[in-house]
Amino acid sequence: MLEQIRKAGCYLPEERILCQYCEAAVGGGFQDDGSVVLCSNHLLSQDHANITLVHELVHAFDQCRAHVNWSDCTHHACSEIRAALLSGDCDWKREFWRGHLGLRAQFQKCIRRRAEISVRMNPNCSPLQVRKLECQRISYLCLCKTM
Repeated sequence: MLEQIRKAGCYLPEERILCQYCEAAVGGGFQDDGSVVLCSNHLLSQDHANITLVHELVHAFDQCRAHVNWSDCTHHACSEIRAALLSGDCDWKREFWRGHLGLRAQFQKCIRRRAEISVRMNPNCSPLQVRKLECQRISYLCLCKTM
């Protein structure tokens, strides 16, 4: 993923990838200054750390490529959809351990749910903007751009 960021014309030095204790109950985050944080106290395994790192690096790539406006809820949701899709965050094993199993469209439901959870934490996004119809409407557009 770092190579793809470089190919897109950006550089993310290793010292901008941080592992630290986090107050919020999240595995990691992409920061306003372009750094990536992995939350050591919330990562449960090496696999979890790897998926979280890739997820956050997708945000770094989107920031480089598309200049995401993180206060725009649609921009934020689109990057979250891409990160959930490309990181492995919604693979069947992870969904099983989360207690989310379904036979129909479970992967798509996971991608939407994970995007909604992240956008809900954005202080610029009202509950109205986060409702499921918003993520369902834009998920089609974001997924089409990804594939």
